[in-house]
Amino acid sequence: MGTALDWAGQTVRALERTVVRTLRQDLFTLGRDPLPRMSRPRWLARLPHVGVCLLGFYLTLAYGDQLFNMYHLQPELVILALVTQGLGVLVAMSRPLAGFWLSLASATVTVLAATRVGDHAWPWTYANLTLHGLVLLLVSLRVRPRIAVEVLAVSVGWGYLAVLVNGFGVGYRHTVSQAVVYFGLTVVLGSALRARRVARTQLVEQESLTAEERARRTLLEERSRIARELHDVVAHHMSVISIQAQVAPHLVENPSDELKENLAGIRGNALEALTELRRVLGVLRSEDPEDPADPHHPQPTLADLDALVDNVRGAGLDVAVERAGIARPLGPGAELTAYRIIQEALSNCLRHAPGSHVEVGIAYGPRELHVCVANTAPTTAAPPSPGAGHGLLGMRERAGMLGGELAAGPRPGGGYEVTAVLPVDAPAAPSGAAPVRAAVPTATASPPASPPASPPAPRPDKDQE
Repeated sequence: MGTALDWAGQTVRALERTVVRTLRQDLFTLGRDPLPRMSRPRWLARLPHVGVCLLGFYLTLAYGDQLFNMYHLQPELVILALVTQGLGVLVAMSRPLAGFWLSLASATVTVLAATRVGDHAWPWTYANLTLHGLVLLLVSLRVRPRIAVEVLAVSVGWGYLAVLVNGFGVGYRHTVSQAVVYFGLTVVLGSALRARRVARTQLVEQESLTAEERARRTLLEERSRIARELHDVVAHHMSVISIQAQVAPHLVENPSDELKENLAGIRGNALEALTELRRVLGVLRSEDPEDPADPHHPQPTLADLDALVDNVRGAGLDVAVERAGIARPLGPGAELTAYRIIQEALSNCLRHAPGSHVEVGIAYGPRELHVCVANTAPTTAAPPSPGAGHGLLGMRERAGMLGGELAAGPRPGGGYEVTAVLPVDAPAAPSGAAPVRAAVPTATASPPASPPASPPAPRPDKDQE
């Protein structure tokens, strides 16, 4: 029996210590927690703060009049009660729990110093009841619901304690029951507003994280798509190297053993590289057999541009193509990147600028390829776009892969423009190649305020957003 009592006593003492420690941590943490501003309109962001100050000032004056004329407090005690109560409201705007204790201290001064009560409200005067409720609202707007309930319990318990201590010595009409209802509704309102604000903040953060994750996923998908396409280009050259190394010994009369050995080594390395490329491609390749990045599907080049433009024209878009400089074959990476950028830009025009006139410009420089796709303002309203809106991200990724630059933005006279500068090698001009004199639309390098979402391209082998 004694052991059970000892165990029960230890449990009660441990529970008491836990409760005291929790209350001390909750109610006596006087850290700074400013009253949040209004989000919009911005010019009224401080309206809650101004409203609280004006209401607190008016109620404090009413509180002082009651204390002096109805409860006959000494002037110095009236000033002390007003200062603590006014400071309680002001401090609660930045340090809620500190303001709560100041407000409760003002009520305590009133209870202990009143010399006349009569038929007046007691122990909460009506002005003090309203002011303390305002402080409770400011507290519950910032603290967790558990702390708000603890603050409410302290306020209600203080009222009952004041009645028990002073109620039997003076006549009173107590306001404790009114305080329970009023303070309870105030704390519920403040906690509900706080929960709404927290939920909105978490929603905004989640939307931001979702947008970042979507952009990151789109970037990785675009890089994977680029890797699949470049595999075909690299695999072609490695296959050529392997075949040439195999045939070379038969083109030389009496080749030496060293030459045969070296050529066999070149062919072996090329075949090994092709095997590794296929392994990597097995990870990157889409499971869709109709994927345009299928290894047997030839990757497009600028030689296929006319077919792309004809396809877009068939979709109802007016497209003009102009070339400048000496047209010549470029590296596979530059050809593929230029084609994809033009394809994506034309897709944007189809989706976001129906009825516009589009100019596609290609300029061959000594070491750079300039690409420009510019459209006029649409003549009809564009339908809502279901795309993810990351087409520009993919175009920039492709240009950056080659060390080039891409700019996109609205044109001064209306419409939109995409320009890219892609570095290329400077091979000698092919004999008989005639320079093309047509002009290229002028590029606008300013970035867009809000670039349009990238639409699906019009060909089966296009990039999807």
